[in-house]
Amino acid sequence: MKQIVLLSVVLLTTLSLKSQNNLESGRIVFNNTKIDLDGQLNEAVWNNLIPENNFLNYIPNNGEVAPNQTEVKMFHNGKNLYISAVYSDTSPKVQIGSLKRDDIGVSGAESDSFAIILDPYNQQQSGYFFIVNMGGALIDALLYRNGDGFRVNTSWNTIWKARTSTQGNQKIYEVEIPLKTLGYKAEASEWGVMFHSRNIKLNEWTTSTPIDRNYTQFDLRFTKMFEVENLKENSVSRFAVTPSITMNYSKDVTNHTDDTMFKPSVDAQFNVSSSLKLDATINPDFSQIDVDQQVTNLSRFSVFFPERRNFFLENSDLFTNLGVSNVDPFYSRRIGVNSEISFGLKLSGNVAKKTRLGVLNVATKQEGDIPAQNYGALVVQQKLSKSFTATGFLINRQETDGLSFKDDYNRITGINMNYQSKNNRWAGITNFATTATDGVSGDNKFYNAGVWYNKINVSGYAGLRKVGRNYITDVGFVPRLYNFDAATEIMVREGYTQASGRISLTKFYKNSKSIDHHRYLNLSNNTYWDEEGNVTQSTTVINNDLIFKNQSFLYGGVRFEHVNLKYTFDPLGNGNFIVADTYKYFDAGIGYVSAENKTFQYSGNVSYGSYYSGTKKRISLNTQYQLMPLARLQLRYERNGIDLNELGSETFHLARFTGEVFFSNRLNWTTYIQYNTQFDNFNINSRLQWEYKPLSYIYLVISDNYNQNLTRKNWGMAFKLNYRFDF
Repeated sequence: MKQIVLLSVVLLTTLSLKSQNNLESGRIVFNNTKIDLDGQLNEAVWNNLIPENNFLNYIPNNGEVAPNQTEVKMFHNGKNLYISAVYSDTSPKVQIGSLKRDDIGVSGAESDSFAIILDPYNQQQSGYFFIVNMGGALIDALLYRNGDGFRVNTSWNTIWKARTSTQGNQKIYEVEIPLKTLGYKAEASEWGVMFHSRNIKLNEWTTSTPIDRNYTQFDLRFTKMFEVENLKENSVSRFAVTPSITMNYSKDVTNHTDDTMFKPSVDAQFNVSSSLKLDATINPDFSQIDVDQQVTNLSRFSVFFPERRNFFLENSDLFTNLGVSNVDPFYSRRIGVNSEISFGLKLSGNVAKKTRLGVLNVATKQEGDIPAQNYGALVVQQKLSKSFTATGFLINRQETDGLSFKDDYNRITGINMNYQSKNNRWAGITNFATTATDGVSGDNKFYNAGVWYNKINVSGYAGLRKVGRNYITDVGFVPRLYNFDAATEIMVREGYTQASGRISLTKFYKNSKSIDHHRYLNLSNNTYWDEEGNVTQSTTVINNDLIFKNQSFLYGGVRFEHVNLKYTFDPLGNGNFIVADTYKYFDAGIGYVSAENKTFQYSGNVSYGSYYSGTKKRISLNTQYQLMPLARLQLRYERNGIDLNELGSETFHLARFTGEVFFSNRLNWTTYIQYNTQFDNFNINSRLQWEYKPLSYIYLVISDNYNQNLTRKNWGMAFKLNYRFDF
């Protein structure tokens, strides 16, 4: 495997191609003036700025000059960055999908909105994403590199302001972003910047820079470079403290017990510099966090759920982007899952223009038989050139006894190399990591090499990885390493090798009135070998997608499975095990998703095929009705019917209702009702949330749990109040 990693580095080094992004640089001027943020653009300063315009279509008719143009202007006064945008619509009508903060899919993508992307280091590694819709709903998110592209994390929050207005057909946005919320170096005054305008009525996306449809519109590689005048280290309001109190009552109906808890906590953030932030949390409480969406899991392995706790999110890509999909050495949701966090410290950001640092330390309390633990992480990321970035890391989990460390530990060290060609068509990654666990030795390494190719009509991926049986990551997520034998109820740890490949062929129809594009082939394969070199599973999927001009789409595909099952499996949960043997089966499915700009939206899919020694039928339906600006209602239903012949049959139902009522863009009431027969759970979670001051909240949360026969198991109520002080 070492040869694979070395060969990949050599291969990637040879891929040096000319850049497509030759945009002329812009300028963010300095003007020592204040703005009355009202969405009116009445101040004289707006009249003296050079606008950014000439927006291009992203959807539809990618690359053409947008018929509905946006004019953007920017300046800063040393304290705040000010941005104005005027979008020339075809009608005075405004359409919004939600007033909820951070609902990027609805408040952002399903609304008339304006988006800002900032890369203050212009290194195309991480950045900031700000969106405001015409209803005043705010979305703030972090962008981070992942594989061959970029991902968004909307759980991160910061203080910024925006106001909107209409003048005839013009949609006006006025935005104020405090510079202290952004990580930057004063001597690195070249920022990457990009803007988007969204007209949901026309299903139109327009962008300030050219972006081919095979890339996401928030890809930092397509930002335009802006020179920021008179940029200085930010010395104003470096310190923010957010104390909170939580009162929680819970009752276990099954065991006839109840508990009342009063819990104070404090979160703090100190800007060591404008590019380096120190976060601290003491006795944190996360009762206000949205509940996870329940899923039906018919695989043999665990399901990944994203991190939602704000302490772990600032510069989170430094810690969470250390591995590859399903082989992640750091998964912060492991911290505090079995016992409460007593305190946490995190230092993260840029220590130099091309060097990022992440240091994290979190301690958990002893609870019963669960000992106290200390979790630490050190990450250093270095931009070696325009194409290469290297990352080294150390992760440690160690049992503690008071202030002393015990010999129960798990450590991971590793190094990654990322490559991106200058024309953005080729991307690559190589990973090497090793673990150290007390009482365990040998076969403790992880190797990976992968390469992507991405062109508007053709894209593909090829990768190879190897995970040793003793590559133990107590703070990581490597689900396939652990195999549960249902008959013996023993978890067996076993290493594996995985080879992956994908090719996708797409045709775009600019002159068609009905069809936007057709992905007529999407072929992928994942094959796994055990430690003896025997194939344990091979999955081949063939998909076909047809996307219409209104962005509704029809899709279908076939999946072929070859499974050499080594450990018994009980997917029905009835005690009848699928025995270890070789199984070959397939299923086929078809689905449809309606256009996003309608008041009533719907989607659904059906599939049918074999499943191990039997058959599986699946149907999924999703509906959404918008009563904006008052409410939004969603209903999802999924049914999985499995018949394993003599082993029995079972039908798993999963239903989820979401009701959102908006009193304003700062006060909303959200109720989730989830019914999952696979896990014998019927859950009601209702949350009233009031942002009475920027990032200062009052939460009232009620949670009620029943079994599938609607017999109550437990219920609880939590009240949380926090207040943010900026110094």
